[in-house]
Amino acid sequence: MEKVELNKSLIDFYRGKKVFVTGHTGFKGAWFINWLHLLEAEIKGYSLPPENDLSLFNIIKSNIQFQNVYADIRDKEQLRKEIDVFQPDIIFHLAAQALVRRSYEIPSETFDVNAVGTANILEAVIHLNKKCTVILITTDKVYENKEIDYYYKEEDVLGGYDPYSASKAAAEIVINSFRNSFFNLNQYAKHQKSIISARAGNVIGGGDWSKDRIIPDIVRSLQKGNFIEVRNPNAVRPWQHVLEPLSGYLKVGMLAYNDHSKISTAYNLGPAPADHLPVNKLVDIAINSWGSGKWNDTSDKNQVHEAGLLKLDISKAGKELNWEPKLNSQEAIEWTINWYKQDEVNLFNFTLEQIKQYQSK
Repeated sequence: MEKVELNKSLIDFYRGKKVFVTGHTGFKGAWFINWLHLLEAEIKGYSLPPENDLSLFNIIKSNIQFQNVYADIRDKEQLRKEIDVFQPDIIFHLAAQALVRRSYEIPSETFDVNAVGTANILEAVIHLNKKCTVILITTDKVYENKEIDYYYKEEDVLGGYDPYSASKAAAEIVINSFRNSFFNLNQYAKHQKSIISARAGNVIGGGDWSKDRIIPDIVRSLQKGNFIEVRNPNAVRPWQHVLEPLSGYLKVGMLAYNDHSKISTAYNLGPAPADHLPVNKLVDIAINSWGSGKWNDTSDKNQVHEAGLLKLDISKAGKELNWEPKLNSQEAIEWTINWYKQDEVNLFNFTLEQIKQYQSK
């Protein structure tokens, strides 16, 4: 009964709410606006166009209702204009340069998009003369990762070896600066803004076709009948299905809007402690779910640095949000591979069914 009531409370809250989503054309963003549509929210998306024709956004865009703006998060004049015109109740900031290996190719742009883009959102909110809750999505990689068997907590030191991780840690510093300077909790009655960051684990799910990400690499190889090339087979990550962090974003948005005083500044959203798997285990489960396939270890000591061990402590989200993952790591991988096994004409309906199935858990 509690789960049914939770779903009902989300529907009751988001129905008719004006929700502004940046990065809505990306992998996570497309799942998110699909879910918000089911919750009957009024949605406005602000993002660059999708990067390829296979994107989930292209599958869903003609099947749901939303306002669509193709624009750059770095264009702060247009961003402010679109927010001012829409007058959102809630903003979810997902727009990002989200790939570690790409950040080595475009380091300055990565910082510009992730850190300055976050500042642009928050500067626009300063000028918004209404109550608004802002949830800014960063990453599990914001911590100074010592690559030891330790579950990182929200109060741990921020850092980042690679440009992507460092840019997201910088975004967290930007968020905290704006929160203290312009949206201080002690002055909430004046500004009426709640500012929260969400640090999600390694997200997997159907519709991700990004370069140099493990699930798209696996699926492309399986579809072609090729060996899967695995760069870091022993690397341990906090894998989670895309619907897990999205459920956390939805919940924190509702709770912070209804009572800002009970919601803290940052939350880790990841798997249960036992579900931090090495890459080779993820690949084996994916192959088993697909029904065929083999992989090769292509690790190279000269390749760019990617963390070998990363774990998240999600106890704060459990205590303050009453949030916990619904899928274990094996289920998350199986749900993901099942999506890619569907016929193209069935992908939109299958996406909806996975959202509904997740909600019913």
